[in-house]
Amino acid sequence: MARIVRHRWDLTPTEAVALQRELASRVRIAPLTNPVRLVAGSDASYSRADESIIAGWVVWDIDRREVVESVHVVRKCEFPYVPGLLSFREAPAILEAAEFLKCRPDIYMIDGQGLAHPRRMGLACHVGVLLDRPALGCAKSRLCGEFVEPARKRGSSRMLRHQGEVVGRVVRTRDGVNPLFVSVGHRITLTEAERLVLRCCTKYRLPEPTRLAHQYVTNCKRNLGIY
Repeated sequence: MARIVRHRWDLTPTEAVALQRELASRVRIAPLTNPVRLVAGSDASYSRADESIIAGWVVWDIDRREVVESVHVVRKCEFPYVPGLLSFREAPAILEAAEFLKCRPDIYMIDGQGLAHPRRMGLACHVGVLLDRPALGCAKSRLCGEFVEPARKRGSSRMLRHQGEVVGRVVRTRDGVNPLFVSVGHRITLTEAERLVLRCCTKYRLPEPTRLAHQYVTNCKRNLGIY
């Protein structure tokens, strides 16, 4: 999947913050225009030895509940770790890997934040805007915002608010497990994002696309001898 929007990546943290604010105006919250069947989940991992990053996608058929395609890339990690600027560290590799996909996913599910970000430009928004494709963020922990703990039953959820604005949903995907933080990335509504995450959670806390992407990237690291 080729990128529709492009920009420089060799930025200082100050320049990256300014670009986030600019890109945030391009995020669209809108209903999906087509039924979802192919969900591409992403994950990324780092090598401490040579400062490289490995990023991968697993495309999951939501109807057949099977993997359709898996791709990955390994590249130098050139942006430092700065809270709130994760996308400048991971998105270059994630986007490069997306270009190797032969199929056309209906939506991109990112292990990270979307609008649930201080500047409304988490990794899912960044990837969604640059690809101009539907995207959502499904994070294991909160980056910003306040919420009331949802009930313990699967499917229970509560609004995540930041500075008086609803930026996501806190969703219980299995009875009694810690909730996930779901937010819009691009070209999807929050209600649709929540429903899709629950639909993709079959047996585990994490939705299958991102859970399988994590396993895939971990196996690639092992096979490539990356530590």
